Amino acid sequence: MPAGYWTLMAMARSLKALPKAELHLHLLGAMRYGTLARLADAAGVPVPDVRGFKSFKEFLKVFDAVHAVVCKRADNLRILIREAVADAASDGVVWLQPHLDPHAYPEIGTPDEVMELIVAEGTSAGVSHNVGFGVTLSVMRQLGPESAEDRARFAVRWSGNGVQALGLSGDEDAYPPDLFVRAFAIAREAGLQSAPHAGERAGPNSVRDAVERLGATRIAHGVRAAEDAELTAALAQRAVSLDISLTSNLRLGVVRSLAEHPLRALLEAGVECSLGADDPLMFGATLLDEYQTARHVIGLEDQQLAMIARTSIAAGGAPGPVKAAALGGIDAWLAEAPVPAPDQNASVRYTATGSTTAT
Repeated sequence: MPAGYWTLMAMARSLKALPKAELHLHLLGAMRYGTLARLADAAGVPVPDVRGFKSFKEFLKVFDAVHAVVCKRADNLRILIREAVADAASDGVVWLQPHLDPHAYPEIGTPDEVMELIVAEGTSAGVSHNVGFGVTLSVMRQLGPESAEDRARFAVRWSGNGVQALGLSGDEDAYPPDLFVRAFAIAREAGLQSAPHAGERAGPNSVRDAVERLGATRIAHGVRAAEDAELTAALAQRAVSLDISLTSNLRLGVVRSLAEHPLRALLEAGVECSLGADDPLMFGATLLDEYQTARHVIGLEDQQLAMIARTSIAAGGAPGPVKAAALGGIDAWLAEAPVPAPDQNASVRYTATGSTTAT
C-alpha cells in the first residue's frame, strides 16, 4: 500500500456517491460468482473457471461456458438481470445499459419473448433500485453480416421500447468493421446509437473504421486510438466517446500495466471517456473499482472523475429527465466537501469464493 494512502483517502469524496452510467457491461459477465456456482450446481455441471484464461480466445471460451449455465432457464436470466441492476445501484449507477443479444437464448423463447423478459425485469428492478435500464443490442462478429443485419432490424423494432444502441462484439482482427456497414446503417437510420467494440485487440485503424464506416458515436474500448495522434484529435473534434475498461485492458494484455494505460493521455487530448466494468465476473472489478483505480492508480482528480461520469450520462441512451437529474447530481457531488472516510467497493461479489455479499 503506497505511503500516504490513508491520508489521501481520509479526505476524498465518495466515488460511490458520484452519479454515473454503466455503458460498457456485458450482461452475462455481470453475474455474481456465487450465483454462477449455485446455478451450475443446480444444473449438475462444473463451475466454469472464470479466471483461468490466458488469451482473448480462452476468454471467449470462458464466456461461452458461463452462457451455457444461464441460457436454458428464464429464471436464471431473471436472476442475472435483477442482481446486475442491484449491483449497479450499489456502485452509484443511475443508468444501466448493458450489451446483450436476446437471440442467444433460444431455450428460453423467441428473441422477442426474451427481449420482453429482459426489458420487463430490468425496468422492474430499476424501479426498485432507482436505476434506469436500457439495452445495447450486441451483434456478434463471428455470425457474419447477414446475421448482423437481422439483429439490426430487430433492434429497430425495439427502439424506444428498451433498445438504445447497436453494439458489435467479438474478434476484431477476424471480422473487421467493413463487414457490418449495412447493419449499422439500418440502426442509425432508425435513430439508434452506433456503439461497436473497436480498438481493443486491433489497432487505431479499427477505431477509425468504426467511426467512418459504422458511424460510431460511442466505442467500447477504443484505447488503441491513443497510438495515433491524428485519430485522437479527430475523436475529440467529433465528440466520439470511448467506454474504457481499465482492468479488462490489463487482464487481456491490451496494456502491460495500469500505470501505462492511456486514459489520462486521451482525456488530456480532449477525448470524451467513460468507464465500464466490461465483465466483472471474469475480471474481478466492478464499476466502482474502475473509478477507484482511475483515482488511485491513474491519478485522476475529482474534476476529471466527474467529467468521466458526465460523459457516461450524456453518451448513453438515458431519457432526458434521468440525464438532467444525474448531471445535476454530479455538479452537487463536486460542490460537496470531501468526506473523512474511504470508499468501499463491492468487488467481493466477483471473487471466486462463492461470496455474494457486497460491502
